[in-house]
Amino acid sequence: MSEGEQWPGEQVVEVEAPPPDEDTGEGPAAPEPELERAPAGHAPGDLSIPDDVDLIEGAPHTTRKRIAIVCSRFNGDVSNRLLESALAELERAGIEREHVTVMPVPGAFELPLGAMALAKTRRYVAIVALGCVIRGETAHFEYVAGEAASGLQLAALETGVPVSFGVLTTDNLQQALSRADKGAEAVRTALEMADLFNQLRATAKAG
Repeated sequence: MSEGEQWPGEQVVEVEAPPPDEDTGEGPAAPEPELERAPAGHAPGDLSIPDDVDLIEGAPHTTRKRIAIVCSRFNGDVSNRLLESALAELERAGIEREHVTVMPVPGAFELPLGAMALAKTRRYVAIVALGCVIRGETAHFEYVAGEAASGLQLAALETGVPVSFGVLTTDNLQQALSRADKGAEAVRTALEMADLFNQLRATAKAG
């Protein structure tokens, strides 16, 4: 059979090639692999550290020293859930209630002052700040949320005592209630940083 002929009854089906990319003139690229899903607003994956570096890493371990929680009374329904979440996480970590101090303050704006006062006593290895600021119709939200964040950071920087940020900043009450587990997250952060600082002090002494 010569070139171009076909067998009797054979049907020739022409397959149209995919159009080239308008920018490069090349065919379509292979599909990108799907990334691991992560909560909205966050990137997936864990931090990858090379094996050939000196690593000092904290972990949310049990501590015999005291932990303090400074908690806003304002938006009480949310603050109560944050506090319950934090206390449950401390219990899971094996920290006895007698080693936990809770100090209520009027609102989120007062959290930094409360955290600073607790940290300056040097009785606590870490401070957990809990509260909730819900956006309203005025600029009040931005002022309170911003000052709470910067003030809590300042308390940690000035005293050297870890202060974890468990303050919710949400658009509405429903968002706040659905994020009550932030209390537990703030506790894990505080315990990890306390352990990290303890390791740093031990390394400095071993020197």
